[in-house]
Amino acid sequence: MHIDDIRHILVVGTGTMGQKIALQCARFGYEVTAYDASAKSLDTAKAKIPEHAADVVAQQLMTADEATAALSRITYTLDPEEGAKADLISESVIEDPELKGKVFAQFNAICPAHTLFTTNTSTLLPSMFAAATGRPDKFAALHFYGVWIKNLADIMPHPGTSPETLALMVAFAKRIGQVPTLLKKEYPGYIGNSILGALNAIAFKLVFVDRVATVEDVDRAFMMLEGTPYGPFGWLDSNGLDTIWHVMESNAKISGDPGAQAFADMFKREYIDKGWLGVKSGKGFYSYPNPAFLQPDFLTGSGN
Repeated sequence: MHIDDIRHILVVGTGTMGQKIALQCARFGYEVTAYDASAKSLDTAKAKIPEHAADVVAQQLMTADEATAALSRITYTLDPEEGAKADLISESVIEDPELKGKVFAQFNAICPAHTLFTTNTSTLLPSMFAAATGRPDKFAALHFYGVWIKNLADIMPHPGTSPETLALMVAFAKRIGQVPTLLKKEYPGYIGNSILGALNAIAFKLVFVDRVATVEDVDRAFMMLEGTPYGPFGWLDSNGLDTIWHVMESNAKISGDPGAQAFADMFKREYIDKGWLGVKSGKGFYSYPNPAFLQPDFLTGSGN
C-alpha cells in the first residue's frame, strides 16, 4: 500500500477530537465519513464542525472558500457499513479498552483488508486491544493534540505493528499538516501527555488535595511564568472535562489505586454530574464564552 492509496478516512466517534480530526483530514483533500453510534452526538458534530471551520478561517489558516470545500468533503452517518469505503480509520471513542476493542472488531468485519486502523487514545496502550482489531499489523496509535494549532501527532506502535504501517502513518500525518513523532515503543501518555499529565496532577493537587490555591491562582501563576494564553485548568476546559474524567477512571482501574478512584468519583460528582464539561457546555472550571482568564485584569489579580 502507498500513501496515495489512502483517499477515504472514517472517523469513528464524533466528540470534540473526532470533529477536529474530520475537519483536518477534509481540509487537506481527503473524503471523510464521520460515524457515531449516537444520533445525538452525530447531530452535535454536524453543528460543531462548521463552527470549527469558521474558527480556522478566523485564524487565517484557510480561506472561506477552502472551508466550504472542506465541509463538502465530510459526510455523516449512523451506519457502520459505510466503513467499507475506508482506507484509514481514526477512532476517538471513550477511554475504555474493552469498548475500543469491540468497535475495532466490528469494523474489521466491514472494512477492506488494506484499511489501516488508528486510535486517538490519550492514555491507553494499543496492545490492550490490538488483537481485537483483527489486523494488529495494520494498527497503531495516531494521537492528535490541537490539530491545527498544536499540530503535533504521536505515532505509537505496539509490538505487532508492521514497519510498513508505521511508514504510512508518518506519511499520512504529514499529509494532513501534522508534525509526527514516532515513538520507539509503547509508553502510557506518549511524550506530550506524559508532560501535561504531570502538570495537571500538580495543578489538581494544589487546588483539590492540598487546597493551597484556587483554580485561578494556579492558572495565573502558570500564565505569568510561561507566557501562555491559558493555564492548566483553562486547557483542560478546552479538551472537555468528560474526556478528562474518562482518563481518570481508566487510570484508576488500571492502577487499582483507591485514592485515584476516590478522586475520579469526586470529580464526576462535582463537575460531570452537574453538566460542567468545559468550553463545550459553557461551564467547567470557568464560565464561557468569556472566561476569567481572558479578561484584561486576570494577570493582575484585581479581577479575582
